[in-house]
Amino acid sequence: MTVVNQRQRASLTRLNRRVTRGTARYLLFFVTTVLLINALVGERGLMATLTANRQYATLSKSIAGLQVENDALRDEARRLRHEPSIIEEIARRELGLIRRGERVFIVSSSSRN
Repeated sequence: MTVVNQRQRASLTRLNRRVTRGTARYLLFFVTTVLLINALVGERGLMATLTANRQYATLSKSIAGLQVENDALRDEARRLRHEPSIIEEIARRELGLIRRGERVFIVSSSSRN
């Protein structure tokens, strides 16, 4: 081998290393970018996690409200089962019912000329 051949071979080796390093950098940059984008907007990324947390908070509030309403309805059902006077009061107020023997007086507010 001649000195020129060795120099050319060394030069080509350095060039190949530079190309390989450059390609590796671009490949590393590309992979990093893809992973970062996936971490932000992927199926289990940051945006999906934030959206799920908001939905969780909204549903938790809704569940708490429904539990309060359910407790109130359960209490009202218990009172209606055990206190007949409440049923009577509702029947009088909403249905206009009267007891046997009571008299109804209808007061008209129309005036005659």
